[in-house]
Amino acid sequence: MSALDIAEVGEDDLADLLPLMVAYCDFYGVTPSPDALLALSRTLLDEPEHHGLQLIARRGEGGGAVGFATLYWTWSTLRAARIAVMNDLYVAPEARGEGAGEALIDACRERCRERGIGHLEWRTAPSNGRAQRLYDRIGARRSDWIDYGLSP
Repeated sequence: MSALDIAEVGEDDLADLLPLMVAYCDFYGVTPSPDALLALSRTLLDEPEHHGLQLIARRGEGGGAVGFATLYWTWSTLRAARIAVMNDLYVAPEARGEGAGEALIDACRERCRERGIGHLEWRTAPSNGRAQRLYDRIGARRSDWIDYGLSP
C-alpha cells in the first residue's frame, strides 16, 4: 500500500473526481447527470467558505484518485452553532481497506477545527455495514434520528 495524499479539490482534480462521484451515486442507486455533479463541485470551488468543500484521496502525491468526501457548512439550532455535514464519503472498491476512508474523515475533522466548527455529522444507508464498521471503529456515535424527505 502506498501513502495516501488528501487534498482539497481544485479545478485540476475535477476530471479525477467525477468518476468517483458517479460511482458513489451508482452505489446508492441514483443517476444525476455528470454535468450536474460538476456544477455542484464548481459551486463548492467558487465559495468554499460559504457552501463547503470537497476532499480527494490519492495514492501518493499526484497519484490516482481513490476516494472523496464532501463537506457542507450549515447551522444547528439544537447546538446553537455552525456544524459540518459530511454528505458524501466514498472510496473506490479496489482501495477499500487501505485507510482512505479514515484519512478522509480525519481531513474533514481538521477542516472543521480550522473553521471553529465543533461538530461533524453524516449519515449512511442502513445496509452499508462496511462504512458503519469504520464509523464505529473511529469512535463516531450513532444517531437516533430518523431521516425524512419531501419534494416541494
